[in-house]
Amino acid sequence: MSGHSKWKNIMHKKEKTDAQRAKVFTKIGKEIAIAVKEAGADPVSNTKLRDLISKAKSLNVPNDNIERTIKKASGSDAVTYEEIVYEGYGPCGVAVIVETATDSKNRTAGNVRHYFDKFGGNLGQSGCVGFMFASKGVLDVSAVDKYGDKVVDGDKLMEDALEAGAEDFSEDGDIYEITTEPDDFDAVKTDLEAKGYTFVSAEIEKVPSTYVTLTNEDDIKHMELLLEHLEEDEDIVNIWHNWDEQ
Repeated sequence: MSGHSKWKNIMHKKEKTDAQRAKVFTKIGKEIAIAVKEAGADPVSNTKLRDLISKAKSLNVPNDNIERTIKKASGSDAVTYEEIVYEGYGPCGVAVIVETATDSKNRTAGNVRHYFDKFGGNLGQSGCVGFMFASKGVLDVSAVDKYGDKVVDGDKLMEDALEAGAEDFSEDGDIYEITTEPDDFDAVKTDLEAKGYTFVSAEIEKVPSTYVTLTNEDDIKHMELLLEHLEEDEDIVNIWHNWDEQ
């Protein structure tokens, strides 16, 4: 999920109930299964799988779950998931991209359309909002530890990131955000890890070129409900939007 408040979104992903965490495990498990089907179970040669393993760990998915998912996806009787992307608009023209991994295209399409219709949006044609986003590698580093003490020097991190090939560097509260071109993501991540940096989030994201601010309380409520219902659906693995939530 992507909005304009990085720390809020990261904590929203991490601070979940047990039931919600189970859904997170299911969603990332589907992405891992697809990556294994596409390029094998070895994360050394399968960079997509390697990145998903890192993503899973950042979301507190246990190692046993990750290993079990990879093993299951490697079997001949593994479930085949289809990746389908939906695009549409939330209230007041907020652009929304919904990435799914499903074993039932009809079920998923019906559910996604229902969520948009119910909460003041509308599902559009493929490509209707995609041009508003650019794929970028995004690596987030916390400036502070769990006790609130500063542990990362922003100037040094920026220097190291740019030397490693990063495209941009910014600060959002206690989060340093490093942006790369998708092809440079893995190399930059590997270089920074070798220098001792750890990430609270690291993945290829769809970054909007512009943001939409909602001021009407009903529109804000409908947008929140739309995102909430999309997030609760186990077929939906990623949601990208250009709502400025600050």
